[in-house]
Amino acid sequence: MLNLHIKNETSKLKTVVLGTALECGPIPLPEEAYDPKSLEHILAGTYPKEADMVLEMETFAKVFEKYGVQVFRPKVLHDCNQIFSRDIAFVIEDKLIKANILPDREEEFEAILHVVDKIDPKNILYPPEEVHIEGGDVMPWNDYIFIGTYTGKDYPDYITARTNKAGVEYIRKMFPDKKVKSFELRKSITNPKENALHLDCCFQPVGNDKAIIHKNGFLVEEEYEWLVEYFGKENIFEISPEEMYHMYCNVFSIAPDVVVSERNFKRLNTWLRAQGFTVEEIPYAEISKQGGLLRCSTLPLVRE
Repeated sequence: MLNLHIKNETSKLKTVVLGTALECGPIPLPEEAYDPKSLEHILAGTYPKEADMVLEMETFAKVFEKYGVQVFRPKVLHDCNQIFSRDIAFVIEDKLIKANILPDREEEFEAILHVVDKIDPKNILYPPEEVHIEGGDVMPWNDYIFIGTYTGKDYPDYITARTNKAGVEYIRKMFPDKKVKSFELRKSITNPKENALHLDCCFQPVGNDKAIIHKNGFLVEEEYEWLVEYFGKENIFEISPEEMYHMYCNVFSIAPDVVVSERNFKRLNTWLRAQGFTVEEIPYAEISKQGGLLRCSTLPLVRE
């Protein structure tokens, strides 16, 4: 049996599901794109090749191996993009919450049933249909659960709006002892530099008390200010629109002092090292063309 345990984003990682890029299918048509960044690369003819993405993910897997992390991979589905395992489910405390994702991604959850079967059924939550929520928007942070959302009246018009108000309320109800804090995110279907697909595209804690953040990803300035105050200005690394576009916020913590980052994130990686972090740099630029990066590719199940 797997005893789930996730209290925050950075405690020492024990067990994780890492997505797979095998058999991820042909280049999508423009109308099949789920986010503006994928669309941009489809139109430009620079959409990533499967072989390159497989190589990047295997490099990530080797880092987990180096740190003694138990890694599960999804069952490979033919012609299906299974890279972003964070979208299909997420863990808070000892509960696995199945995300209500875009309907044509339902089979991705079925591909991790060999992992789900190791979890006590009473610890698996299946939110009702009206609850839209994805793991990229949900960040357990000790007493808090931070959630990215979009509650504008035009929510149904945005394929990039992933977590709705019902999603926030559902988490509030399921975890009554936690302080649930939601943040309205900026959404765009056409401009990847103006689109925070998930909360982890514009914010992420690192270590015990630090954070990476992009101000323009937040629609409400007071909500952004709240985070700055909570972590303290001196503990925050502010990123530019260009850096958000390249997914600088979407690194991944293996431990409070170990961060896996993209090798091209020079400015961020220098800052992390100056703060005392060990930075494991890996190539992940091809995968980033699909609008997700390191955190998106992982589904942590157990941290210390």
